[in-house]
Amino acid sequence: MKIYDYKGFPNPLRVRIALAEKNLIDKVEFVTVNVPEGEHRRPAFVAKNPWATVPVLELEDGTTISECAAITEYLDNLDDWPTLTGKGAKERAVIHMMQRRAEAGLFDAVATYFHQATPGLGPHIETYQNREWGEKNRERAIAGMHYLDSVLAKQPFIAGQRFSIADITAFAGLVFADVAKIEVPRQLSYLHAWRGSVGERPSIVNA
Repeated sequence: MKIYDYKGFPNPLRVRIALAEKNLIDKVEFVTVNVPEGEHRRPAFVAKNPWATVPVLELEDGTTISECAAITEYLDNLDDWPTLTGKGAKERAVIHMMQRRAEAGLFDAVATYFHQATPGLGPHIETYQNREWGEKNRERAIAGMHYLDSVLAKQPFIAGQRFSIADITAFAGLVFADVAKIEVPRQLSYLHAWRGSVGERPSIVNA
């Protein structure tokens, strides 16, 4: 398998954590796509992912899979013990629901703010910006933090009693918030505590 990504960026971080959780790091060849230089928009890469985003998983038969949740779903089900996306109808549904809430309410909101209301990756990449929409998404991101704090007041992880793809997405969202200079409100004690605890996992420490 190959992973096309740019190490250090938030979405590649999500897949790298998933790979480490599944002990698959040594089974993957990483191929760097220089996003800051616009390599993700060149025809050779767009042929692999028409949305021109990283990461992309390429299988030995040439199949390409983009979108972090889809890549993680594939990786998690290579064995008979899915640990990140759930087992059984109820657990899978809850995990995917919370993953999407963390993605839309935090990660995507931060990304929109970063690309629309800050210099982002520079004028050669950020060819269109809507600052008003970006600032609105900063508000959405902070609201998402408040929501996740309320969830974590009742349970140890975003989707329940164990670490899952929802935690990966939320953690990467907070990393992205750091880059975008969106501070987590001090009073969100459960979210801060969860971040500290999850941040000690080997898959995250070594990502």
